Amino acid sequence: HVQLVESGGGSVQAGGSLRLSCAASGFTASSYCMGWFRQAPGKEREGVASIDDDGSTSYSDSVNGRFTISSDNAKRSVYLQMNDLRPEDTAMYYCAADPGVCDYSLARPPPKYAFGYWGQGTQVTVS
Repeated sequence: HVQLVESGGGSVQAGGSLRLSCAASGFTASSYCMGWFRQAPGKEREGVASIDDDGSTSYSDSVNGRFTISSDNAKRSVYLQMNDLRPEDTAMYYCAADPGVCDYSLARPPPKYAFGYWGQGTQVTVS
């Protein structure tokens, strides 16, 4: 079965950087849309970034220009480089995956219900 395991979260001061990693296993489809989401206490889970197997990406307006999503298809890993972090970036960050290509018909990045597989999350705190 599919497993997604996030790592790399932590506490950082405003203006600092963190790099999140997501290790995937159990993939059986030929391609996957991978995404990063975040959820702050009392708020909805929101899409941060997504990436297709061909390397095409999308970002939410709130992180565009500060965050970079990348992937290593051979290792089935996805990364989120987060620069210029702000207190409002504080949240639990989740890796997500879904077979096929990213569906941008409703939103960029795709909404949370477009993803069928989720990791347990890694906490990011910016002070």
